[in-house]
Amino acid sequence: MSGAAVAGSDGVLRCPWALSTEDYVAYHDEEWGRPVHGDDALYERLSLEAFQSGLSWITILRRREGFRAAFADFRIAKVAAFTDADQERLLADPGIIRNRAKIDATLANARVLADWAPGELDELIWSYAPDSASRPVPRTLADVPAVTAESTALSKALKKRGIRFVGPTTAYALMQACGLVDDHLEACAARKSLSGR
Repeated sequence: MSGAAVAGSDGVLRCPWALSTEDYVAYHDEEWGRPVHGDDALYERLSLEAFQSGLSWITILRRREGFRAAFADFRIAKVAAFTDADQERLLADPGIIRNRAKIDATLANARVLADWAPGELDELIWSYAPDSASRPVPRTLADVPAVTAESTALSKALKKRGIRFVGPTTAYALMQACGLVDDHLEACAARKSLSGR
């Protein structure tokens, strides 16, 4: 069955997208689909998903430490205080994706979020987590959606609150990465470890 879980060189069954590089194996096994909480942590994931738009996730994953260094570890209060000089520094930084629209959105989003109450971003994002019991477990990659009603609603809610660069597809990628949904395939070892917690 095409798109089903595949055994890696270690014999462990994983989602097939995870097997192309060691970076992906580690990300798949240790992070993707595991619950992420905290405003700064979610701001980081939201920002990185926006930077990924139109690119391969591996491009972002391999630059993540560069992004963290460039954006003050994605601490909302610090990024909100960035100046025009910081923006120019970011546009010249080879350690990140130097896309003006995405950099501007990341800075603008921090300024918006800096005015929110502590925990408000976490609460808003997690309020769109669907009931896992009502979701079919994906058996192959073809069963994994790119957009859902929940991601469309989350996108609209974030945009209404002033957050930029977060369309329904980006919102769904965020939901997958941060554990709001579990899109590890049925036979994937990571799914079994998550459900066994």
